[in-house]
Amino acid sequence: MSTVFTNPLSIPVLGFCAYSGTGKTTLLKQLIPELNRRGLRLAVIKHAHHNFDIDEPGKDSYEMRKAGARQMLVASHVRWALMTEDPLDRDPDLLHLLGQLEQDKADLVLVEGFKKLALPKIELHRAAHGKPFIHTEDPNILAIACCDETKLPGEIRRLDLNNVAQIADFVQQYVRDYRPESKPSAARALPLSACELGSEQNLSVRQGIDHILEQVKPVTETELLTLDETDNRILAQDAISPVNVPQQTNSAMDGYAFAFQDNMSQSFELKGEVLAGHQYSGQLQPGEAVRIMTGAPVPLGADTIQPRELATETDGKVSFSGKIYRGQHVRLAGEDIAQGAVALGSGTRLGAAEQGLLASLGLFEMPLKRRPRIAVFSTGDEVSQPGTELKANCIYDSNRYTIKAMAKRLGCEVLDLGIIEDSEAVLSQTLSQAATQADVIISSGGVSVGNADYIKTVLAKLGEINFWRINMRPGRPLAFGKIDQTLFFGLPGNPVAVMVSFLMFVQPALRKLAGEPSWQPRLLPAIADEAMRSRSGRTEFSRGIMTLGDDGQLHVRTTGAQGSGMLSSMVKANCLVIIGEADERIEAGETVYVHPFADLL
Repeated sequence: MSTVFTNPLSIPVLGFCAYSGTGKTTLLKQLIPELNRRGLRLAVIKHAHHNFDIDEPGKDSYEMRKAGARQMLVASHVRWALMTEDPLDRDPDLLHLLGQLEQDKADLVLVEGFKKLALPKIELHRAAHGKPFIHTEDPNILAIACCDETKLPGEIRRLDLNNVAQIADFVQQYVRDYRPESKPSAARALPLSACELGSEQNLSVRQGIDHILEQVKPVTETELLTLDETDNRILAQDAISPVNVPQQTNSAMDGYAFAFQDNMSQSFELKGEVLAGHQYSGQLQPGEAVRIMTGAPVPLGADTIQPRELATETDGKVSFSGKIYRGQHVRLAGEDIAQGAVALGSGTRLGAAEQGLLASLGLFEMPLKRRPRIAVFSTGDEVSQPGTELKANCIYDSNRYTIKAMAKRLGCEVLDLGIIEDSEAVLSQTLSQAATQADVIISSGGVSVGNADYIKTVLAKLGEINFWRINMRPGRPLAFGKIDQTLFFGLPGNPVAVMVSFLMFVQPALRKLAGEPSWQPRLLPAIADEAMRSRSGRTEFSRGIMTLGDDGQLHVRTTGAQGSGMLSSMVKANCLVIIGEADERIEAGETVYVHPFADLL
């Protein structure tokens, strides 16, 4: 057995292997919702050892596939599926299957089966089955989930097969510890996953983020608030549905309800009408039908709806045209959310859709995480307050306002400390006081290596602060640490660098602090409409304008000049174009990754 697994994706892959009957599927059906509740987006690949169909005879996709279509893609507004026939009738190639996944929409791939392949796995074992261990022949086994009676061979991590939360903890830690092995081939490598080391004083973007997140502990205080107060707040516990959604089995469209039969009669006796908010008091018999409106409960005895436009009424009877399938256009009770199911997981940030969902379930009060408290200040005698006369050789303070606005959009409470004069005593007193009031203190300017501002001297006395050079542009200098238990961010002085640094480093920290521990930035592949330059060894964040092209794909161009003091470039932009450390130039027509920021800026 090969002992090397080269993951072609930038996200981790983890297998679950066992002998038949051990309970892999049963475990995954419990583990998947638990990982979803913790904020992980999952993709699953299952190895089936037999021929299978995922659609039914009579469905258009099934008939076209059986007619000879090698690939059949069927799509609706809620999902799409690609079914591929393999004429060679060979075992599936896992690396090929991984390449079919949309990795930008998942954080982890779970693989069931493929126990003979060299990929990281958790083995499932039950002593009562009397089967040998896979671990003894496979060095890729990371842990064994087993029953109490199992005696493990040698030194290996033991997990309780019946403790889903413990297994979820192991999987979650595996995701946190994962580092990509190679760059994705379909587009330029995700630069935020690049972990190339610079000098001892330099960090990659990914290293900076990881160092920061290791120091962030989510707030634990909660408060009970009504729906109107929940916008942009974080759920402190799972929202459990007290009802089925929909509450009754109902019609998905205006039409006629009846009982499906293999030998459908030419016409049905019309017995009445069911409107939304009402019900049919009787039970339909075979050969009977009722008119039914969208959302109206389906009568007892009926299981199928035919749309109104495919029906003809004559003398108290109704006849149908077109194909009819059992159960069509019927929404089953609990089909969307079942009673007792998790409607929204703990750690969900609530917006309009989430508030509407909670309201539809009848939930009016929810426990929410306390808002993070952020203190913001500027320093320097050269900084003037907007609204006052601009002194000679001075600039207006813009950074404090962009930082405050971004923090507020993340749902934080903001304490504005104003502009602090260049005085060691005043600065020390202000920061000491802020550390007792806020979870995070943010400043801008005065953090460059070699800079002689008072802030460095004060921070060295008050806390544990690191001054980093990040391999990125704009925003190379960054300070991070703690004053007592309060986090401190010292951002660069240039306005654009402040905003980029906030997006890349402060935002993930504030989201984890607020109760979103698994949040990841949304990176989208886009086609570059122009050549873009960078410098090898650093990650370049260019201000970009992304649009949907006539070809149906996302395209991006820069806003023009990219000076780190040009705030107008951020006003024009709707995304950052990310050029990774390994690239010196992106040619027009190549694929790059973009980081949309319209929701925050």
